[in-house]
Amino acid sequence: MLVPYSKPFKVIIVGFDGVLGSVLAGALDLFSFTGVSWQRFADETVEPRFDVQIASLGGVDIRCSNRLIMQAHCDIKDVIECDLLLIPTIGDSIDKVLNQNSELIVHIKRLATTKADIASNCSGAFFLARAGLLDGKVATTHWGYANKFKTDFPLVDLQENQFVTQSKIQSKSESTTQSGHIFCAAGGSAFYDLALLLIERYCGREISTQVAKTQIIDSKRGNQNSYTNVTLHKPHADQLVKQVQVFIEENFKQPLQVSHLAAMVNVTPRTLNRRFQSCVAMRPIEYIQAVRIEQAKRLLESGNVTIKSLTEQVGYDDISSFTRLFKRATELTPKEYQEKFSRLAI
Repeated sequence: MLVPYSKPFKVIIVGFDGVLGSVLAGALDLFSFTGVSWQRFADETVEPRFDVQIASLGGVDIRCSNRLIMQAHCDIKDVIECDLLLIPTIGDSIDKVLNQNSELIVHIKRLATTKADIASNCSGAFFLARAGLLDGKVATTHWGYANKFKTDFPLVDLQENQFVTQSKIQSKSESTTQSGHIFCAAGGSAFYDLALLLIERYCGREISTQVAKTQIIDSKRGNQNSYTNVTLHKPHADQLVKQVQVFIEENFKQPLQVSHLAAMVNVTPRTLNRRFQSCVAMRPIEYIQAVRIEQAKRLLESGNVTIKSLTEQVGYDDISSFTRLFKRATELTPKEYQEKFSRLAI
């Protein structure tokens, strides 16, 4: 479903000497052309979905690791709020760049107390870890930096086998209505997975798919189970519900019964239903169905799946029953959805 257009979301890309130029410029391009490229090709009204700016300390020019000089749009000190703060890859010596940018880390910590989502790519996660934002949280980075990261930041739950990780920012201020999340992407082309995920988070699946098609990005690479259902996650603090959510997302292919889920966390089915409704606005059985539908969408978008195998891969035995559930959720049959969104159909 296409998310209604309002005003553009504000994206701040952090620029610093030693940044990997391809990621800095690539992020600027991907977000700037969301709502633009596809619309030009389709002869539709151009509606830029993001207002993107590169911010550096003092607003000075940025010397990338490839010696490219890029001009910043603004001083990060002047950034009061944004929807997304993006930390690109460190291209030079990690320790050198971190030590030279202690003041920049202060502003990353400051913006973490606002409503903003924060995302890092590859070694950019070292900035977030140095700021203390990843302590007790899952994160990922380039596999080549995994040992250093674990040594430098033992309080972070590093999942280097994941393309993208997501965790909730916990504000220490009772007066702050913090609602943002932290996203980390692994090295190299995982940046594209991160960008498409964030575009979907703000603009919906259809816009994200448009970007993937116009930029010729294969959005179906690697292990995506950890972030398949980003649009289902609503911020809440109920650890019991979070435990069940994670279990469902990791086991959606298996037969799942609410009574068994309730027993797993030592509550009654009625209590589990009530707490799920309170936290995520749906019952556990509805959440199971939603997770399976979301996974089915991605499999259909890949193009290489039959309806029969799809049904089995998302935990259903009855094709007609699954088809009814899918159409109720998307207003399209699986075949219609595949014809509309499959990358092999373009």
